[in-house]
Amino acid sequence: MTAFLLPALWLIVFIVGLPQFSETVYSPSLPDIAHDLQVRESLVEYTLTIYLFGIALGTLFWGKLSDSIGRKPCVLAGLVIFIIGCIGCYLATSIEMLLLSRLIQALGGAIGSVIGQAICRDAFHGPAAGRAFATIGSSLAIFPAIGPMIGGVIAEQFGWSSIFLFLIGVSLILMLAVILKLPETHHKENRKPTSLLTVMFALIKDPKVLGLGIIVGACNGITFSYFAEGSFYLIKILGVAPSVYGFSFLGIALSSMAGGMLSKKLNTHRESVLIMRDGLVIIFISTLVFTLGILTHLYLFSFSMISLVCFTVLTQMATMFGVCMATSNALAICLTDYKWCIGTASSLFGFFYYGLISFFTLGMGYWHNGTLLPMPLYFLSLAVLALAVQRLLLRR
Repeated sequence: MTAFLLPALWLIVFIVGLPQFSETVYSPSLPDIAHDLQVRESLVEYTLTIYLFGIALGTLFWGKLSDSIGRKPCVLAGLVIFIIGCIGCYLATSIEMLLLSRLIQALGGAIGSVIGQAICRDAFHGPAAGRAFATIGSSLAIFPAIGPMIGGVIAEQFGWSSIFLFLIGVSLILMLAVILKLPETHHKENRKPTSLLTVMFALIKDPKVLGLGIIVGACNGITFSYFAEGSFYLIKILGVAPSVYGFSFLGIALSSMAGGMLSKKLNTHRESVLIMRDGLVIIFISTLVFTLGILTHLYLFSFSMISLVCFTVLTQMATMFGVCMATSNALAICLTDYKWCIGTASSLFGFFYYGLISFFTLGMGYWHNGTLLPMPLYFLSLAVLALAVQRLLLRR
C-alpha cells in the first residue's frame, strides 16, 4: 500500500536542506545589504539570528501539529508560509521589513528541521537510522555551504533581492515533489494525543537529551556564525570578491560530504556516540589551529592576505568535517527513547537546539568589531563547550 511505502531519502534531504540553504544563500550580500539599507553591519547579521529564532519557534508548532494531522500536510503548509516570507524579503526596503519577513520565512521553513527529522525517525530504525541521519547530516552542512556559492553569483549579476525570487522557484519545485512523491509516514493508527508539558518535563530530566542538544547547538553555532561573520571577515577585511567568497564554500561542501560519508561508513561497526566524540575532537583541533594561526599573524609575524584567506578556508573545511560527523550522530541517537511522542519530542528538541544556535549567532554579532580575532576565539570557545558537555554528561 502506498501509505506504507518508505519515503525517498533524497526527498527528505531536500525538505531538510531548503531552510538550511535559505539561511545562508544571501550571506555574501550582507555587506551590500548593510550599505543599501544604511544600517550597521552587526544589525544585518541579526537577520540570520532572527531566522534561527523563527526556526526555533516554528519547531514547537509543526511537530505537535504533525502528530495530529500527519507529516505531509504540514510540509506543504510550511512551504506556503516560507514562500510568503520570501516575497516579503524580496520587497523589503528597510531592515525592519527584512527582519519581519525573515521571521515569517523561518516559521515556514521550520518544517524542514522538525518534520524532516520526524519523517526519518518514522521510517528508519536501528543502524538504518544512523546511516540515514549521516546522509541528512551531510545535507545539513552541504546546503548552507553551497548557498553562498549560488547567492554570490546571483547577487553580483542581479542584485541581492533576486536571491529570494530564486528561493520562491526552488520552493515551488519542492512542493510539487512532495505532492507527487512523499508518502505519509505517520499513520492514523499511530496518532495518539500527547501532552506537550509531559514530554517537555521528560526531556528536561534527561541528561542525554540536554547534552546532545547543547552539542548540536554549539556545533551549528560555529557553522552559522561563520556564515554570518565570514562575509565581513573575508570580503571586507581580507578583500575577497563576493563571488569568490561564495565559491570558497565548494571546499567546505566537499569536506562536509566527506565527513558524512566517513560517518556513514563508520556506523556499520562503530557506535554513534563514539563517532560523535571523534567529530568533536576534530572541531576542537581545527578551531585551536585557526586561533593560534591568527594570533601568530597579529602578534608575531604577518602572513600575506592570500595566505590568510587560504588558511581560513582550510581550517573551516576541517571544522565542518567534524561538525558533520558530530551533529549527524547526535541527531540519530538523541530521541531513541521517545518513539511514542516523536513529533512532539522533535519539536521540543528542535526548539531547544535552534534556540541555542540563535543565541550563539547573536553572540557572534555582539563580538563583531571589524577585526580578525573575535571569530576564531569565539569558535574555539564553542568547540570547548561542546567537548566539555560530551565529557561531563555523555561519557557513559
